[in-house]
Amino acid sequence: MKTLVIGSGGREHALAWKLAQSPGMRRVYVAPGNGGTGRDRPMQNIPLSGHEELIAFAKAERVDFTVVGPEAPLAAGIVDAFRAAGLRIFGPTRAAAQLESSKDFAKAFMARHGIPTAAYRTFEDAHAAHDYVRERGAPIVIKADGLAAGKGVVVAQTPEDAHAAIDAMLGGDMVGAAGARVVIEDFLPGEEASFIVLCDGSHVAALASSQDHKRLLDGDEGPNTGGMGAYSPAPVVTPGVHARVMREIIDPTIAGLAAEGIRYTGFLYAGLMIGADGQPRVLEFNCRLGDPETQPILMRMKSDLTEVLDAAIDGRLDQIEITWDRRAALGVVVAAQDYPDRPRRGDAIEALPTNTDDCMVFHAGTQQVGDRLVTSGGRVLCVTAMGETLRLARRQAYEAVSEVRFAGMQYRSDIGNRALRDY
Repeated sequence: MKTLVIGSGGREHALAWKLAQSPGMRRVYVAPGNGGTGRDRPMQNIPLSGHEELIAFAKAERVDFTVVGPEAPLAAGIVDAFRAAGLRIFGPTRAAAQLESSKDFAKAFMARHGIPTAAYRTFEDAHAAHDYVRERGAPIVIKADGLAAGKGVVVAQTPEDAHAAIDAMLGGDMVGAAGARVVIEDFLPGEEASFIVLCDGSHVAALASSQDHKRLLDGDEGPNTGGMGAYSPAPVVTPGVHARVMREIIDPTIAGLAAEGIRYTGFLYAGLMIGADGQPRVLEFNCRLGDPETQPILMRMKSDLTEVLDAAIDGRLDQIEITWDRRAALGVVVAAQDYPDRPRRGDAIEALPTNTDDCMVFHAGTQQVGDRLVTSGGRVLCVTAMGETLRLARRQAYEAVSEVRFAGMQYRSDIGNRALRDY
């Protein structure tokens, strides 16, 4: 069997790594891949990115199926293009991906279908946006409407911060075209969790719960990032909360899309805020796996991912039971100097820990240049470890992080601390 993974981040390395473990897997192509996916067989990097190039490659190599990692190609309609070419692919169509590619679309959709989320308004005019902040006060959340690689959200603790965010998005170049329109929503107190499911158009299968850490610095301080670490399972997602999320959020979302003529296939990620009363509310939808949540989730997956995705593409998810390692997994992101604002690239990665069954270094912003492995992005690595308890997984992950060496590296030292307080 041959598969194609589209993308170049840590999520895609984890997907390729898991698919490569499937019996009978001859080759896992990764387009374009990174320094990690180019190192180990049967993974092979393919320097392609355009839809037509990828379709031609998948046909020529007789790829059995393709899975899409990042949001940009989904929003650009790569699933529609592959299906039109008669190729098997796992991911949502362009219409379905609007849940992520437009915050305004997602909020309006949730309002139409009674899915719990924060009150909001959408603005293209900065003066009206400033007036709304003066009316609502702070804390308040300012979001770029379009895709911004995880950096288009500002949780403003003061009105001054909110006004500055509005000016940076609507009047500046903070996130480019993604900020031509902003969504301003009420701040929701509580604890965040990531709830990810697979959908085959008719059936839904939940993945293991997880929680990531969006802020750059310890203690959830500093700017928002794409994610500085994650762990699974997330204690805040109790069986009761899990049932509520499925009943009040996931099922109504899939049904609501179907009622609007959109058949959802692919991963669906609900970023949640769990209130003190146990009420889950949607902070955002993503139409793909989270990064860095994917790394600990797939470390814990015991099932054959190839069989799971094959069944999902064929609409047979109801015939599959996904099994999980009872142990915990925790991943720590090691980022480049000056991430997230202007991450430095080109630093030589001088040392890495050895991968084992219980500890993996998933690459994201790395590139092989001659005989050197160098940094090529903001989030460089996600060092992910398993343990009998979350505390032991955390210890092993940080022991492995201590072996990483490159100039300017930065990482949080408190990944998992919130969950450990609950044990």
